Amino acid sequence: MIHHAEHLSIPGRALLDRRQFLSNSATALGSIALTNLLGIDGLLGAESHGPIIDPARPYAPRQPHFPAKAKNVIVIFCAGAVSQLETWDYKPELIKWDDRPLPGGPAVTFQGPAGNLARPQYAFRQRGKTGKWVSDMIPHLAELTDDIAFVHSLTSKSNTHGPAENFLSTGFVLDGFPSLGSWVTYALGSESQELPSYVAIPDPRGVPQNGANNWGPGFLPAAFQGTTMSSKNPVRHLAAAGVSADADQAARSLLQRMNARHLEAHPGDSKLAARIASYELAARMQLSVPEINDLSTEPAHILKSYGADDTQNPDKAAFAKNCILARRLIEKGVRFVQLFNGAYASGGKLNWDGHSDLKAQYDIHAQILDQPAAALIRDLKQRGLLQDTLVVWCTEFGRMPFFQKGAKGRDHNPDGFTCWMTGAGVKPGVSHGVTDELGQKAIEDIHPLYHFNATILHLLGLDFEKLSFEHNGIQRRLTNVEGKVIHNILS
Repeated sequence: MIHHAEHLSIPGRALLDRRQFLSNSATALGSIALTNLLGIDGLLGAESHGPIIDPARPYAPRQPHFPAKAKNVIVIFCAGAVSQLETWDYKPELIKWDDRPLPGGPAVTFQGPAGNLARPQYAFRQRGKTGKWVSDMIPHLAELTDDIAFVHSLTSKSNTHGPAENFLSTGFVLDGFPSLGSWVTYALGSESQELPSYVAIPDPRGVPQNGANNWGPGFLPAAFQGTTMSSKNPVRHLAAAGVSADADQAARSLLQRMNARHLEAHPGDSKLAARIASYELAARMQLSVPEINDLSTEPAHILKSYGADDTQNPDKAAFAKNCILARRLIEKGVRFVQLFNGAYASGGKLNWDGHSDLKAQYDIHAQILDQPAAALIRDLKQRGLLQDTLVVWCTEFGRMPFFQKGAKGRDHNPDGFTCWMTGAGVKPGVSHGVTDELGQKAIEDIHPLYHFNATILHLLGLDFEKLSFEHNGIQRRLTNVEGKVIHNILS
C-alpha cells in the first residue's frame, strides 16, 4: 500500500490518511445535519416557488405569478393519436406520391414493416378568411379555423400510447408525476367552492390508455388530483345508501362540530385541516353535483346544437352531454376541465389508434367528436365565457405518411404532429410550425410538448420555471428542466 501511495498525487494520498478522513467525515455529517435543521425551520436561502396554501382552504383561489389572460381551461384530449394528415396538416405531395414507397424511408416502424405512402383519406378544402386547408372529416370544427391557433411542429418523447399520454399530461414518460391540471389547481386553486377545482370527464366508451395518470396528483398533495365524473357516471358515493336526507344532514352537522373541536385541540395539524376541508367539500358536492349533472334544464335547441339528442348515435350523444357538462363546470368556476374523446387501446375501435383500417374507424370517431366539440366552443363564445377560458385540443402523437404493410392504417409518429388552442389570450387564425412536405417530421419552429404545456401555464399567469414542488430533494416542474413559451400563437 505504501509503495502504491508514493505514486499518488498529494490530494490522493490525503484520501488514504485515516485521521483526515474521519475529520472530514465528521464535518460533512455536521453540515448535512445543519442543512436539515435549517430546512425544517425554513431558514435556507433557496427561494420557494410553490404557492402558500392554507391547509383548511386548499381550494381557495390564489394569485398567479403575473396577470393572466385565461382563468379556466378545457382540454379536449383525443386519445389514441389522431392523424394530423387526415385533419389539420394538409400535404398535397402525399397525393402525388400515393401508393409509392418513401425513398430512404424506414423499413420497419413501431408495429412492423412499412408500406407505401398513402394520400390523405379525406378531401381538404380552404376554410374561412384565413383560407386554412382543413379536412372534410371534421366539417363543424373546420368552420372554426379563423378562431384557432395551430401548432404543426410538436414532438413527443415516446411512440407508445401509455408513456406518450404521460408525457403530454405530466411532462414525463414515467408514471408518478403530477398532471397538468394538478399543477394548475395547486398553483391557482379554484373560484368554485362547491365543486372540485379539477374535473376529468372520461369518454363514454372508457378511460384512456394510462387512465388516472392523466389526471393524477403525482407527488403533489392529493387534494389536487382530478375528480372523475361524466354525464353518464356522476361522482360516486356522494349519498349514503339507505339514509334519509335529514338524517344525513344531521350526521354531517355533528361530524363538523366534532372535527372543529378536534382541530381546536390540535392547532397547526395541517393534515387534519386538509382532511376536514376535503370532507366539507364532499358535503357541498352532495348538493352541487346532482344539480350540475342534471341536463334536463338545458333548452332543446342547445341539446340539438351539440348533438346530445342524437338517438341514432348513442356514443356521440353521450360525448355531447359531456361537452355540455364541461361548459356547465366552467360556468360554475371550476378551474380545469379535462374532456376525453377516445378510450383505451382497442385496435382503433374505441379510440383514434388507426392501424388497420384508418378511414373506416375515423368515420366513426369523427362523428362522435366533431359536432359536440365545435358546439362547445361556439356555446362558450356566445355566452362570453371564451374571453376567460382557454380551450386546448391535443393528442399524444401523430401518424406516419405511409400505411403499414398489408394494412390500411398509419403507424405511430412522435416526430411531427398538430395540437391547437383557442380562446383567452390566443391569437386567432394562425398556423405555427412546419412539418416536411410529406408530414413525417417537424422541420421548422420545432416544439417538444414541453413548450405546449409551458404556453398553457403562461396564459394562466404562471411562470413555468417558477412553478415547482420539491420532491426527493429535487425541485420538480411540469416541463422538467426544459420549456419555452410559444409566443407566436399568443395575442
